[in-house]
Amino acid sequence: MPSSIRNSLAWIFDVFERESTFLSKRMFGSDAAYLDGLLCLVAADRDPPWNGLLICTSQERHAALIADVPALRPHPVLGKWLYVPQADPAFEDSVEQVTALVLARDPRVGVEPKPRGPRGKSKLPKA
Repeated sequence: MPSSIRNSLAWIFDVFERESTFLSKRMFGSDAAYLDGLLCLVAADRDPPWNGLLICTSQERHAALIADVPALRPHPVLGKWLYVPQADPAFEDSVEQVTALVLARDPRVGVEPKPRGPRGKSKLPKA
């Protein structure tokens, strides 16, 4: 059953609406933005540390991205991705900078999504 509660951070993805390859999907109770088939951002409005913007990248790219957007920090749970909490005073400015990077197709942002495995048959005994 889909949730009827709208993510309060869904506005972040409004800048991508005109992009033909933009796709938004629910992920772990949050919203994920895909552009050109790459998973780029996750907007999470849950309890910390799942309250803010996650930037999908690799650890090798952290230093360069943090140099450009100083409010970014490694996510405390998903250390491979960067994060700016919604409570950060620079949150909105950081969102603007990061979404501009995504729109510019900056190669430091975006990861190939892992393919989903085939859905197997239920292992539950038949009634």
